[in-house]
Amino acid sequence: MQEVNVKPKRDQFFKEIENVHHPNEKLVKTHCSYCGMQCGMNLRVDTRTNKIIGVEPRYDWPVTVGKMCPKGVTAYQQTNHPDRILRPLIRDDASLKGTKEGFREASWDEAYDLIVKRFTELQEKYGKDTLSVFSGVSMTNEKCYLTGKFARVALGTRYIDYNGRFCMSSAAGGFLRSFGIDRGSTLPWTDIHETDCLFIAGSNTAECHPTSMFRVWNVQERGGYLIVADPRETPIARRADIHLDLRPGTDLALANGILNLLIQNGYVDEEFVKNHTNGFEETKELVKEFTPEYTSEITGIAQEKIIRAAEIYGKAPNAVVMFARGVEQQHKGVDNVSAYTNLALVTGKIGRPKSGVATFTGQGNGQGGREHGQKSDLLPGYRKITNPKHVEEVCKVWGITPEEMPQAGVSAYEMFELMEQKTIRGLYLLCSNPAVSAPNQNFVRKALKSLDFMVCADFYLSESAEFADVILPSVTWSEDEGTVTNLEGRIIKINKAQEPLGESKPDWLMQVELAERLGKGKYFSHLKTAKDVAEEFRLASKGGYADYYGATWDKIEKQDGVFWPCRDENDPGTPHMFLDKKFYHPDGKAKICALPYRPPAEEPDAEYPLRLTTGRVVFHYLSGNQTRRIQFLRDMCPEPYVEVHPETAAKYNIEHEEVVRLYTRRGEAKYKVKITEAIRKDTVFVPYHFGHEESINLLTNAALDPISRMPEFKACAAQIEKLSMKKVQ
Repeated sequence: MQEVNVKPKRDQFFKEIENVHHPNEKLVKTHCSYCGMQCGMNLRVDTRTNKIIGVEPRYDWPVTVGKMCPKGVTAYQQTNHPDRILRPLIRDDASLKGTKEGFREASWDEAYDLIVKRFTELQEKYGKDTLSVFSGVSMTNEKCYLTGKFARVALGTRYIDYNGRFCMSSAAGGFLRSFGIDRGSTLPWTDIHETDCLFIAGSNTAECHPTSMFRVWNVQERGGYLIVADPRETPIARRADIHLDLRPGTDLALANGILNLLIQNGYVDEEFVKNHTNGFEETKELVKEFTPEYTSEITGIAQEKIIRAAEIYGKAPNAVVMFARGVEQQHKGVDNVSAYTNLALVTGKIGRPKSGVATFTGQGNGQGGREHGQKSDLLPGYRKITNPKHVEEVCKVWGITPEEMPQAGVSAYEMFELMEQKTIRGLYLLCSNPAVSAPNQNFVRKALKSLDFMVCADFYLSESAEFADVILPSVTWSEDEGTVTNLEGRIIKINKAQEPLGESKPDWLMQVELAERLGKGKYFSHLKTAKDVAEEFRLASKGGYADYYGATWDKIEKQDGVFWPCRDENDPGTPHMFLDKKFYHPDGKAKICALPYRPPAEEPDAEYPLRLTTGRVVFHYLSGNQTRRIQFLRDMCPEPYVEVHPETAAKYNIEHEEVVRLYTRRGEAKYKVKITEAIRKDTVFVPYHFGHEESINLLTNAALDPISRMPEFKACAAQIEKLSMKKVQ
């Protein structure tokens, strides 16, 4: 098969001139702050002011080869933005919680003293577990690691979880069940353009991970095939050879239906299944009922499309199954992931180059951030807090006894339920904005407002920070250093380009200083630099499934990243998983999972006849706390909208750009209508990057996956109400 040149000749000119710069300018090699692609970039720094003034792409970064998206091109504008919080803020009037009002600037000493006083009072009165920590995975591995240690050692609480629970947790659960290990991609991204078939489910790739699209197009340009499963005709779906336009929430039926056709039509790799898997016979029996006719009835996809998709995938010599939040953000998200993974296992298209399974990681460190202690039940190295041996291994590194290690807590949304019940009375929030990103926002905001005391670390006054009693000014990604793990499982280095603005501090340093004031300094005071945290973090991961011990900063720099597991300094890392056909279950075999179909938690009815789904646009990121402040990105997408099919719009007598009320059983919001044939007639879509009364998560359903505890963001029953024929000016 002809090898594709991923560095087109037209880019050579830009490569030749990339080192032509102003004499008072230096370049700092780093990566983007946004999604899991972690595109390579050089930050341009004015040496006279030591301020970041611009950005340029890195052509030497093998994953994206000089590609950047609109968010990445403007990411540097976060750092010196006028909205930056530069000093600690304290709110003296608790009645103003949930607003931007009532804050005054304070010294670090005053802010720390108040936090220690209130946290101590709450724990003395209500017990250790009255405090909680809610964090995010747009931080470095070192910060994610230390946040878990801070919660369990400095605060002594069991209640810690993170925003990856709303993003990557179903992928983690599905991979763990199928493979016995959770790495977001079983192969390096540089393999993707060389495969013969891409089966992409629940990913608006061209908008959410646009710098991967040149590899997708290369597959088709070489004569390979692209299959896309999505309720919307997204840009990538329009170019697909087969667009499986399923009803939201029916992925499990689709995957079972295609698996049945693969089995019936002789595409099973009998030797691989026999020697390297369990569960095939049970699964074969279960999926028999998912005939093309039955699958079409559930999903709404034409039978001939389902048959053709199975044929293309089955015949392809090599293929990669890929998926994202459309598959994972359901109350059966783990089952969906395992069901799509079944396709690779049954056909033996895994454990070799150019074939495998991958998820499009949403957040910049969505992989590393879930491996090292922020999840309620996990410890560094992907160790389980319920496993005594795992606890003992981490305790040796931390210098505590197993008896001092708190028990497992609960998932993110369940923490809000405990806040509302007053089991949790205090919150330390960092690197997350749940007042926009969590489902069922009316309930979540009520829970945040009910807290006795809340601390928020952020560099902007987010919608969640509006509920805080104390706000601590944190740094942006370009003002600190550390490692992150991209969507392939490649550990890479983020480098510092500018000194922290104002009095802002890195999150790891805040935690060290707070721990000292809480009387836990002996466990934290030795951590003087980000590299000190990195060295302890490497040691804490050693021997775990997610073993980073051999991924030193020097090796990461030399190799342009290191794939975990990397067990010692002589180990180059593991770009391809399972090449030896050994999986991580005790018997060394993968599990083919028999998964009965379950419908969405809410199906349409007479009162709520439409299906609501949500997603991203190319110009914004997650809750929009960063991107909505960048003028260019705001200009490109200034407000949310609701996509409605023309026939549905005609039924409700709705015009293009008319404002309507969209509502579900949990809430309502008003949106401008975008009439488009790119959406199913029975479905409406709203992007989720907007806050306050524009947040679509006022409407979404908090029904949780029983394994991952992922809420069902992607499917619920909804209704549209016409308000007026008057258009918004």
